[in-house]
Amino acid sequence: MFVVNFLKITSILLSIVGALFLIPLSVAFAYGESAVYLSFIIPMLVSIAFVLAVNIPTRRIKFSMSTRQTFVIVALAWIAASLMGTIPLYFSGSFASYSDALFESFSGFSTTGATVLVDIESLPRSVNVWRCLTHWIGGMGIVTLTVALMPLLGVGGFQLIKAETTGPEKGKVTARITTTAKVLWLMYIGLTVLEAVLLRLAGMDFVDAISHAFATLGTGGFSTRNASIGSYDSVAIDVICTVFMFLSGINFSIYYYLIARKFKDVAANSELKAYFGIVIVFILGLTISLRPVYHSFAKCLRYSSFQIVSLLTTTGFSTADFMKWPSSAQFWLLLTYFIGGCSGSTSGGIKVVRWVILHKQVQNETQRMLHPHGVFTVRLNDRVGRKDIVFSVAAFMTVYFFLVALTTWVGCLGNLDLWSAFTGALSMVGNVGPGFGALGPAENFSFLPNFVKYFYCFAMLAGRLELYTMLIVFMPAFWKK
Repeated sequence: MFVVNFLKITSILLSIVGALFLIPLSVAFAYGESAVYLSFIIPMLVSIAFVLAVNIPTRRIKFSMSTRQTFVIVALAWIAASLMGTIPLYFSGSFASYSDALFESFSGFSTTGATVLVDIESLPRSVNVWRCLTHWIGGMGIVTLTVALMPLLGVGGFQLIKAETTGPEKGKVTARITTTAKVLWLMYIGLTVLEAVLLRLAGMDFVDAISHAFATLGTGGFSTRNASIGSYDSVAIDVICTVFMFLSGINFSIYYYLIARKFKDVAANSELKAYFGIVIVFILGLTISLRPVYHSFAKCLRYSSFQIVSLLTTTGFSTADFMKWPSSAQFWLLLTYFIGGCSGSTSGGIKVVRWVILHKQVQNETQRMLHPHGVFTVRLNDRVGRKDIVFSVAAFMTVYFFLVALTTWVGCLGNLDLWSAFTGALSMVGNVGPGFGALGPAENFSFLPNFVKYFYCFAMLAGRLELYTMLIVFMPAFWKK
């Protein structure tokens, strides 16, 4: 039964990815990029044949799965999608090796945005569109998309989404999980279209506008330009991207509450208030630190707001090489690598809510020292939270930083200096994109040995799936009955 479940979900998922090849294929036709036609057409046809071959014989088999199977299916489904995304990248001839194409695909679907490309602008436009589209697919979640489009996954659908979504607490926006998935994707599409229109009005051509909208809403960071957003040197484009990166870093259920006029739920959201506070404080701190560089307050505010929001939401766009900024400015940027966006957003990282929970627990411990017989609980969103949520957060943080340490060591084995390896590890596990030093915003990952690239692929996907979904399948205890 497990094999049938896995094949059914994976075939549907891959057929969706295959159908989305129509977008870059349309761009290829529009720009006469005949050399890449088959790179998209062949995997698209194979995915259609696969879904028919799997689902026609098994159409009468009732769909059901255990929690154990859910984790395996979601992990393998993401790997399968990333492998399929590698096909057009490699066979288009845009990448020097299969390992480079694989790294780019995993970086895309995990919404990390680290690239191995030296000259991005030399790529066919259709290939660049596909790179950015992988962010958009991975941002809201390819399994969530599958659940939204296939009501037959209603049984166990919530388990699938729980294994994929971010944050310590998972919940439904609506009563039905398929409806929840559809609502989330409709809001996601709406914001994407809105940003693409605004970027077009601000001066980008249509293809660049839609590509950067894909990358922004997915908080990925791939760009069609070598110098990222900085190549446009446009205040309007900087502001539009900053606003939509910020919006993408917010829990998408907040937008549903706004539409449903549940304003009290929005106002009471602890994570949202902390997110606003962090952004404001960090932007002010970086603005002050940049005064010796840009002198003008307005210019300092422009660069600081863009870069703080970009790194905090783990998008990874850049408008300047922050490795040339003073260390006092880099300090604020480094802090963002330890935080991330909100739970339930397209952002990576530890997530703001976990820091909120730890902060409240520190307050409780302080109060307990003053009042030993008092009873103190962690309150989230003006309600008493689960008693075990602090233990859950502590366990996650332990695993998170263990994986960062392991990834740092692997980077050092690949001849990176310790600083570059450490910030690169923070970037890979947190899905940020650029690191510091040799992996800074003006650099790329092409020079890394293949074994480092492969491990980074694992780290990026583990970070995107909140660690446990990927790590649990490697634990011997998981496979014991």
